[in-house]
Amino acid sequence: MPDPPRTILLTGATGYVGGRLLPLLERRAYHVRCMSRRPEALASTVGGETEVVQGDVLDRDSLTAAMADVDTAFYFVHSMGSTADFESADRKAAENFTAAAREAGVRRIIYLGGLGSRDKNLSKHLRSRQETGDVLRSSGVQVIELRASIVIGSGSLSFEMIRSLVERLPIMICPKWVRVLAQPIAIEDVLSYLLESIELASDDSKIYEIGGPDQVSYGDIMQEYARQRGLRRLMIPVPLLTPYLSSLWLGFVTPLYARIGRKLVESLKNPTLVSSNLASTAFAVRPRSLAEAIARALVNEDQEFAATRWSDALSAAGESRSWGGVRFGSRLVDSRTAESDASPSTAFAPIQRIGGNTGWYYGNWLWRVRGFLDLLVGGVGVRRGRRDPFNVRVGDAIDFWRVEGFEPGKLLRLRAEMKVPGRAWLEFEVSEREGGSLVRQTAIFDPVGLFGLAYWYALYPLHQLVFAGMLRRIVNACQDDASSVER
Repeated sequence: MPDPPRTILLTGATGYVGGRLLPLLERRAYHVRCMSRRPEALASTVGGETEVVQGDVLDRDSLTAAMADVDTAFYFVHSMGSTADFESADRKAAENFTAAAREAGVRRIIYLGGLGSRDKNLSKHLRSRQETGDVLRSSGVQVIELRASIVIGSGSLSFEMIRSLVERLPIMICPKWVRVLAQPIAIEDVLSYLLESIELASDDSKIYEIGGPDQVSYGDIMQEYARQRGLRRLMIPVPLLTPYLSSLWLGFVTPLYARIGRKLVESLKNPTLVSSNLASTAFAVRPRSLAEAIARALVNEDQEFAATRWSDALSAAGESRSWGGVRFGSRLVDSRTAESDASPSTAFAPIQRIGGNTGWYYGNWLWRVRGFLDLLVGGVGVRRGRRDPFNVRVGDAIDFWRVEGFEPGKLLRLRAEMKVPGRAWLEFEVSEREGGSLVRQTAIFDPVGLFGLAYWYALYPLHQLVFAGMLRRIVNACQDDASSVER
């Protein structure tokens, strides 16, 4: 076995795969360094021993410090969300990264790419993913490239698209790409391959094709999801719906993917099947079946949903916002931020006191009315108050919410226990910024059926008023706390 790595560089730690790989690396006692264009976005998620450095793969000079003493680097960078020429951006990013890695003496780059037969019909997205691997290998640094098809896991782009379509549409018009074969793999298995790649006994650059044991179509995946959710769905095949028209339809049904989804759908015309068994001989991983992968995603849904950084999901959707919030799969998200001159601990103090006798900082009478209506339909109302006016622990009841996540000075996540047509969360995050703190408030709703959607949109104007007022007064309260400390 090779010597333990000196430092592991992780790019894309705010993304889906990188975000789930980060805690696994930390638990294995690796020295991890995360590189991000926005280091503040990682402040509340990394462990105490993990470094966070600023770096941009499109800025060659910014990579020098990030690469210092790095033994192994994970490359999870792509420009699918870009409105510009993402192929050129991906190529330039890989050229910068691999040049910096060569100069720094990096031993190994681990890259997650995409499956697909390399011919003239390969989509721009898949062609760019494979070209990125070529560029990384051109420097002479050893590259372990894992090529995967559809990743099954709550929060992944493909799985959330499938979830959204199946949950919303009892009848689906299915173009040809819905019948194209793929070889999906569970996110847990992808992470296992990535972890094994760190100490893989190999000195040469290699491409490993990874996938589960089942060769299925998107239609098959949607039917399996529907079966496990107890839904009956009619799928009508049609020959005329092009990838372009499909992407417009997808953008209408799932607005988060209006931009990224178009590039994704264009790649669905290509079969993404494993054609080499090299991975099965080099790795100990034995991937789960499709049914097992979906079942695991659904069982772990709440935990993974809680772990997903919804602020990053918003950035993936672009800066524009519709009047009804941003959809992420079948969920709706409304997020806002405010800056404070107070320290993170001071900024978090009013959040930790929320509910009970303190109230909800804005429109308390509206909260009491909501609690009364909840009592009328058999809910818990607001009569439970709080266990303690200052201290919080996971599992505490706060009026008609339950504390689902708590990190002192950083995060409070509340799960609604009032009667609603779906599931709801309210989350507060505080991160450090230059000269003070950034406070983020995020409301998340997972609607059930059309009634759930109607409920969200009917109350959305009121939510805008109440949540915006709440955040504003929380910041005012922390400013008052800071002033009293100074006095």
